[in-house]
Amino acid sequence: MPSLKDIKNKIGGVTKTAQITRAMNMVAAAKLRGAQSKMEAFRPYAEQFHAAMAKLSTGTDDNLFPLMEVREVATVELVVVTSDRGLCGSFNANILKMAQKTKVELESVGKKVSVVCVGRKACNYFRKTGLMRKGYVDIMGTFQMFNARSIAQDCAANFLIGEADEVKIIYGRFHSLGVQRPEVITLLPIKPGASDETVQGAYIYEPSQEEIMGVLLPMFVNVMVYRAMLEVSASEHAARMTAMDNATKACKDIVNNLTLIYNKTRQAGITADLMDIVGGAEALKG
Repeated sequence: MPSLKDIKNKIGGVTKTAQITRAMNMVAAAKLRGAQSKMEAFRPYAEQFHAAMAKLSTGTDDNLFPLMEVREVATVELVVVTSDRGLCGSFNANILKMAQKTKVELESVGKKVSVVCVGRKACNYFRKTGLMRKGYVDIMGTFQMFNARSIAQDCAANFLIGEADEVKIIYGRFHSLGVQRPEVITLLPIKPGASDETVQGAYIYEPSQEEIMGVLLPMFVNVMVYRAMLEVSASEHAARMTAMDNATKACKDIVNNLTLIYNKTRQAGITADLMDIVGGAEALKG
């Protein structure tokens, strides 16, 4: 049985851990408000951009635009977006599990896979596999649109030179404070989406269709990457807040259990002392 001093030290250590997890919960909650507001403000823009691209690309010849070129897929590039920091439960693990599952499925049908990692957790996971073509670390805490643009331009350039026939992006989508699920979407080639509205006639482009699509297609890739990074940022803080809240509750349960053990040990010690006293008294009477 542990001594009273050992149990008391454990109670003190767990109590200090609870203070740390409580503070991290509060920090994550504060950061979540900013990240969630940015994500929710950008979502309508991204959705309307996608709807506009669906309308503009309806009926276009894919061969006119390199970013829309559909070819036989031999090599697939995965853009895996995770956080730079841990302590956010299974959030990053779920994204990496989805990436690994996608990789295995692609390799099982004879396709070659390369990986672009965004976030330290993804880089650490894929660095040893030899599949990582490029990694971006220490940007998820303070990223801006130019970070997403550089990632998108790198992936687009690799697609245009034929090193990748298809590019997929894997990230954690924010659904609610308690739900963040990994998703896989095709980034390149850009596929015309089906418009909800019935097209009554051909569009008249001013300037030419080539000029408009030449500007909008790279911008669309930038928007998709930036949106994925915003989703991951908000999801990371939400997952960390939940994880730290669970850790704080677990610390309280551990303290309660240790306190019970401490009281039992203390009571056993008092009982042993009383038995010694009673035994000594009986011996003196004899």
